[in-house]
Amino acid sequence: MNSAMPADQIPHFVIAFARCSSDAWLPAMRSLPADSLRNLGKLLAGMRLAGTDSGDAHSLSTPHERVLARAQGLVGPDVADGLIPWAARQAALDAATLAPPGKAWAFITPCHWAMGREHATLTDPAALRLSPEDMHTLMAAMQPYFETEGITLHPPGAAEPAHWLAEGEVFRHLPTASLDRVLGRNVDRWLPASKAIKLLQNEMQMLLYTHPLNDARSANRLLPVNSFWLSGTGALSQPVAAPAASVVASRGLAQAAFADDWAAYAQAWQALDSTEIAALLARQSAGEKVRLTLCSESTAQTFEHAEKGLLSRFRDLLSPRPPLNLLEQL
Repeated sequence: MNSAMPADQIPHFVIAFARCSSDAWLPAMRSLPADSLRNLGKLLAGMRLAGTDSGDAHSLSTPHERVLARAQGLVGPDVADGLIPWAARQAALDAATLAPPGKAWAFITPCHWAMGREHATLTDPAALRLSPEDMHTLMAAMQPYFETEGITLHPPGAAEPAHWLAEGEVFRHLPTASLDRVLGRNVDRWLPASKAIKLLQNEMQMLLYTHPLNDARSANRLLPVNSFWLSGTGALSQPVAAPAASVVASRGLAQAAFADDWAAYAQAWQALDSTEIAALLARQSAGEKVRLTLCSESTAQTFEHAEKGLLSRFRDLLSPRPPLNLLEQL
């Protein structure tokens, strides 16, 4: 038993995109074979709702990011939307940046905007499969333009290989949308309200259009890098601790949702139930306290271990609540 375990050491599993807004989500979940979520159902039967983060599906920061930020002591209750300082945190943990205290930081992610007739859509940067050499080449070409706006780019670290760390005062109070908000969507409503950043995005589109790296990618039938995305902006208000090992976030559902692959999404739920959720259930069954957070695009609900009396347990056995019903209400 670990009844005296500090709250920040209780195993905490966060599932992003457990519920999605797409019309295809519910049919995909209903297509799952019976008992595909049996471990989730058993886990929740021994838990109580401990907290709800109700937000807006159009907020810049997603519910799962807000939950993770609080669990890691990164933000307080008054943090502004779009100003969770993920990049500043990474800079503080990355000795290679020699980050001075109090500086403002951001993540710069090279990406591909799919240009349509009326708007551009952000594709998943992971699909570009940029090598470390590609990242170095792109940064060398783009750095002089960023320097004119008072922004310094740093090479990606091992923890965030797809992003550059960028330091600049422009990021201190500039809210930005998480990549998880924008992938597969029209970028227009999510662009940061900064003339300097919009100018840089225009300049990068012109620079990259004829860049030799993109010529080589086109010859190999690969998507070109034609822009960048800015996220994780802000500055730390206090020293940052190492990431909490007790908090783990799942990305399997997110990747399938971004790809609009609902068969893969349903399979990812089955995989989660039989692996990570099963492991959490085993720890709960052994008497450990555990925590689970289920996130939609607007809301996060956190469940914790509950000591139940005999009558309550008997009721749960007679009328267990199907997990899908709970997910539908997120």
